[in-house]
Amino acid sequence: MNIQRIAAFTYHHEGGNPAGVAILEQFPADIEMQTAAARIGYSETAFLMPFRDGWRIRYFAPETEVPFCGHATIASGAVLAAEHGSGHYRLYLNDGEISLEVRQKEDGHHLITLQSPPTSSHPAASSLITPMLALFHLSPLDLDEHFPVRVASAGAQHLILVLKDRSTLAAMRYDFDATQALMRKAGLTTVSLIWIESSSRIHARNAFASGGVYEDPATGAAAAALAGYLRDLNWNEWNDQNRFEIIQGEDMGVPCRLLVEFDASAGSSVRVSGTTRVID
Repeated sequence: MNIQRIAAFTYHHEGGNPAGVAILEQFPADIEMQTAAARIGYSETAFLMPFRDGWRIRYFAPETEVPFCGHATIASGAVLAAEHGSGHYRLYLNDGEISLEVRQKEDGHHLITLQSPPTSSHPAASSLITPMLALFHLSPLDLDEHFPVRVASAGAQHLILVLKDRSTLAAMRYDFDATQALMRKAGLTTVSLIWIESSSRIHARNAFASGGVYEDPATGAAAAALAGYLRDLNWNEWNDQNRFEIIQGEDMGVPCRLLVEFDASAGSSVRVSGTTRVID
């Protein structure tokens, strides 16, 4: 099986979250894809095969299959563009479909945009919030009171914790095993810790214990879910551009940049864009 290695959501053509991408004629058995993803060790590896008028895509973390992964989708766009050129690609998930737009920039690099699944969010239960804060060594006083704790989704579920201070974000740490168990019980793909610098720039860290990875340096699915969460809180009222950038991976030494665009329609899809680089 030929698995290409691509870093997605690079920042000035450096950093980026690595993903494996395999273009196949047919999917092998699930255990073979799971074993390959574990061997590569990236937070996700995407497997694609021709399907209908596009591509069937599945995502495997080192320990489990996940329903949707943004950075592996962006990485897949780079591989599809290398083999089939720029343009639009339809991708069929386990449940639903998304699309990719790949266009070449003047500098020769590709800007790749995914159109996410529909978004939603709902208040998190106190029975989830209280133990999760304890596992992350946080208290309610560390949270920004203007942004309630909610579970947000755009193809996968993410717990959103908006912090008051950048320093608290930089100090993120948590009990891996206990957090993994709680996340899997609650059906969470990541726990997203957020610090809002301005209406146009947000800093993020994403714990991915549910997939067997301590932290993801760039998380496109969580970025789309965050946009839906903010829209549900009437973010549009003070971000009239309906777009922002997420800076992620800084505290890991892996700088990443995600560009997010959304409209005012509740629950509608979100556009998440980024650039890529080939990992030698």
